[in-house]
Amino acid sequence: MSEDAGESDGGSENGEERMTYSGAGVDIADSEAATAALVGAVGEFEGDYAGLVDIGDRYLALATDGVGTKLLVAEALDDFTTIGIDCIAMNVNDLVAAGVEPVAFVDYLAVDAPDDDVAEQVGRGLAAGAAEAGVALVGGETAVMPDVIRGLDLAGTCAGLAPKDALFPGAAEAGDALVGFPASGVHSNGLTLARKAAARNHEFADPFPLDESRTVGEVLLEPTRIYAELLAPLREHGAHAAAHVTGGGWTNLLRMGERRYVVDDPFDPNPVFEFVQNEGNVADEEMYRTFNMGTGFVAALAPADAESVAEATDGRVVGRVEEAEGEAGAVEIRGLTLS
Repeated sequence: MSEDAGESDGGSENGEERMTYSGAGVDIADSEAATAALVGAVGEFEGDYAGLVDIGDRYLALATDGVGTKLLVAEALDDFTTIGIDCIAMNVNDLVAAGVEPVAFVDYLAVDAPDDDVAEQVGRGLAAGAAEAGVALVGGETAVMPDVIRGLDLAGTCAGLAPKDALFPGAAEAGDALVGFPASGVHSNGLTLARKAAARNHEFADPFPLDESRTVGEVLLEPTRIYAELLAPLREHGAHAAAHVTGGGWTNLLRMGERRYVVDDPFDPNPVFEFVQNEGNVADEEMYRTFNMGTGFVAALAPADAESVAEATDGRVVGRVEEAEGEAGAVEIRGLTLS
C-alpha cells in the first residue's frame, strides 16, 4: 500500500492523476442517497442484508443483486463461465450475513441479442455456484431488449429461511472480537475502478504483472468466494452480527452498529489490489472504501467464541469492537479511520 492515507480527491502525485471510484463513474454517496430515496418511497424493510417476511415460526428472507461491470471484463475476454458464480455469491453471502440459510435462487439474464453459447456459459457458472452454496436453481428469465441492453446483464434473487431464534441479532457488542475470512480476489464490486485502473497501461489479455501465468482479465474475473459454509459455525458459536464486505469496502462493518471497529490484523490484500492501486495511483483510503482488500466477510462474536470459529474455519481474529467515541461509529484499519 502507498504511504498516503489521506482523502483521495482525484489530484495527482508525481504528475500522475489519482484515480477514485467516483471519478471512475461510481459515487457511493450518490448511490446510497438513491437507495434511501427508493426505500423511503416504498416503505421500510425489516432486515439489513436481506428483506425478512414473518411466516410464523420462521422468517422467509430475500436478497437480490447482480454482477455489475465485471460483466465487461467477461465480455472483453469472451469468457462468461464464472459470472454465474459471482451472481450466486453476492446474494448468498448477504443472506449468510443475516444468519439466514440460503435455499433457492432465480436468475434474470437480459441481453441485446440471443446467443446460445453465452447463455450456456452463464448457466454453467450459475450451476457451479448453486452447487457450492447448496441452493436449488428453481427458474429464471431471459429478456431480449436490444433498445435497452448493450451486451448482457445478469442479476438474481436468493430466498432463504431461518428460525426466528437463529437470526444474528445484528448488532456487535463492545468487547466482541472480530473474525475475518479471506477473500478470493476483487469479488464483484469496485470493478468500475479496477477495470479503468488496469486499462491505463494494460489490455485484459496481457499477462498479469504479479503472476504471468494468468492474464489481467483472468485475475479480475476470479469468482467471488461463497461463504455459505460459515453459517453453521457462526450460528453454533452465537455470532452477534456479520458483515459482507462488498460495495463501500470496510465501511460495511458499520452495518453491525455504531461502534469503533479496530482492525489490527487483517488478511494481506490479494495481489490484484496492489496492481489496481499501482496502476491507478489510488490512495489507501480510497482502496479501503471501495474494495474488500483481502477480507471478504467479518463476524463479531464474544472473544472465546471468536477463537473457536477461527479454529474451525479458515478465519482468524482480525480485531475487536469498542464503544464508539461520540455518537458516530468508525473503522480503524492500517492507519486509516473510515466513517
